[in-house]
Amino acid sequence: MNRKVFNLVIILAVLIIPTVLTAGDGVSFWDAITPPEDISVNGHLIDWLFNYTTIMNIIFFAFVCIGLFGFSYLYYYKRHPKPYYTYGNKKSHILVGTIIGALVFVFIDMNITRVSSNDFIKVFINWPKESEKPIRVEVMAQQWAWTFRYAGDDGVFNTDDDIITVNDLRLPTNRKVTLQFSSKDVIHAFYLPNVRRKVDAMPGRISRMWFELRKTGVFDIACAEMCGAHHYKMQAKMTVYSEKDFESWRATAQKLAYSTNDQENLDSYWGWPWKY
Repeated sequence: MNRKVFNLVIILAVLIIPTVLTAGDGVSFWDAITPPEDISVNGHLIDWLFNYTTIMNIIFFAFVCIGLFGFSYLYYYKRHPKPYYTYGNKKSHILVGTIIGALVFVFIDMNITRVSSNDFIKVFINWPKESEKPIRVEVMAQQWAWTFRYAGDDGVFNTDDDIITVNDLRLPTNRKVTLQFSSKDVIHAFYLPNVRRKVDAMPGRISRMWFELRKTGVFDIACAEMCGAHHYKMQAKMTVYSEKDFESWRATAQKLAYSTNDQENLDSYWGWPWKY
């Protein structure tokens, strides 16, 4: 491939690829490559770690490219007809390699470990206390739906006054939420892009996560685990209300549960005694 053809291919790729990525979505290329809006209290911790990792990798990748293309230019065969052979075992070579390796280890590996461990211990593992009156929801994953269960007026899960919804999670702002997960069949992954959180739902096990929301609206829920032929159907919505509107919805949903829940339908009793 000559230089003109190569340049033409690059130009076409730059012009066409962004168009293909956003075709039919009604969004700009920038919107397509940036993360969705963070609506959670602690989501910025995940964003910071992701951005830091990306920036540091770009910086060190740039150094690698400078070395690769720089030495290719400096030692071009027309400038140095006689090749210079080296095995990279000189003291100066070993010293440079050691310094670069140490910088990568300290500024990327160790710092990411330090920050992520600190966030985990100080934030994500600090589960809501009873005094904070968190919203509790049990989530059952199955091919191909998410089913959500809220304890009814009796405050006990898996009784005939529970509020049950399918692919429809309703939550309030400014109040901590604790979710527990299980699965009827295979491993699924409950993913909230706008909360920056994901957790696996596994058959025979209870997993959990908590978060707090700070913005109202309707947001996507997805399955981030390839769970079968119709994995793409594992879509749901999370509707976030103000606290007042959430209580209003819950009161309406509770009345509906009393009038529609069938005590003889054993499929409705998939819940479990709340743990932890």
